[in-house]
Amino acid sequence: QVQLVESGGGLVQPGGSLRLSCAASGRSFSINAMGWYRQAPGKQRELVARITSGGSTNYVDSVKGRFTISRDNAKNTVYLQMNSLKPEDTAVYRCNADGYFSGSYSRFTSWGQGTQVTVSP
Repeated sequence: QVQLVESGGGLVQPGGSLRLSCAASGRSFSINAMGWYRQAPGKQRELVARITSGGSTNYVDSVKGRFTISRDNAKNTVYLQMNSLKPEDTAVYRCNADGYFSGSYSRFTSWGQGTQVTVSP
């Protein structure tokens, strides 16, 4: 099992900032890509940002210029720096990791439990 532990969520005013962290732990695995998804009540889950082990990134249009995803491959950790937050950013944010087990080369997909981000005046 590859475990993902998220942190950094909370309550912030519009225009404020938060930094989410997600650390993957386990034995004998490698990460291909990690990303952040979010889901607000009554809405479909959407990909917010994703980064590969090589450093390529992609973002949903609504967060471009405001959010930055980064990673520390040595620590199997991904970060999401969220600036200029808006009320519509309010959602449960979940970390995702795709990779493989070093011994068997079997692929895996892991999810964090989710962290709440609330942007409110």
